[in-house]
Amino acid sequence: MVETLQAPNAAATFDPDKFRATTRTQWEAAAEAWDRWSPLLARWLGPATEAMMDAAGVGPGARVLDIAAGAGEQTLVAARRAGPAGYVLATDISPAILRYAGAAADKAGLANVETRELDGERHDLLEAAAFDAAISRVGLIYFPDQQRALAGIRHALRPGGRFAAVVYSTPEMNPFFALPVGIIRRRAQLPPPLPGQPGPFSLGGEGVLARALEQAGLRDVQVQKVDSPLRLPTAAACVQFERESFGALLQMMSGMGDDDRAATWDEIESTLSRFETPEAGFVGPCEMLVGSGTR
Repeated sequence: MVETLQAPNAAATFDPDKFRATTRTQWEAAAEAWDRWSPLLARWLGPATEAMMDAAGVGPGARVLDIAAGAGEQTLVAARRAGPAGYVLATDISPAILRYAGAAADKAGLANVETRELDGERHDLLEAAAFDAAISRVGLIYFPDQQRALAGIRHALRPGGRFAAVVYSTPEMNPFFALPVGIIRRRAQLPPPLPGQPGPFSLGGEGVLARALEQAGLRDVQVQKVDSPLRLPTAAACVQFERESFGALLQMMSGMGDDDRAATWDEIESTLSRFETPEAGFVGPCEMLVGSGTR
């Protein structure tokens, strides 16, 4: 999902409704780019995605709920695993991004995929116990009320069904993203994130993801680390990916002038160049967590 962070001139307290509206706007704006970068997402997050599918028990005939599905790259993985006898419902807060997910399924000849615009915290609106498995790739971390989201997911799962989510671990293990965030925050003179605010690393601390799943009433909770380096030809290519697809970075820079924005991107590229070598190109360190539990 789009990396949603604190915007300039934020209120003194966290406003979840404003946050949701901003998230939806960012998704709408980034939909085309996120779809265009789908091949990179498949390579970068492929191992974590497969681990998520395994942890959720996605297999032939499964009914799968894909939460915060985005452009649907992982939706197609689930649909292929579920096969013709299975079914995948892809939900997202943005109708624009879901149009790309639906088109990708049609192009792939996957008739077992359906899309539905739905806030990630409102899966309580779905039929109870209708799904064998639920998945969410880089989505749960951005929900303002993660426990409400998990309660809705639990509602939609049948007894014995499994939920699995991919989230970032800590900033220290994900400098390809954490360093640009820090640079923008400093140059734009933004305050620290507000208490209780969701964000890319909100579930990455030791034991945090497991406690969140257990608090939601899930059993047999497991968390595994997946090394997920972001590989691109150059640091400049990584900056292009982030500029086009990480809408919140642009949101953080919205109060800056053109020259300041250009200088900020230059500093980001220079900083990320430490991860570039002539032999391997750009390899941005990244660690994902795959957390899962049983309804």
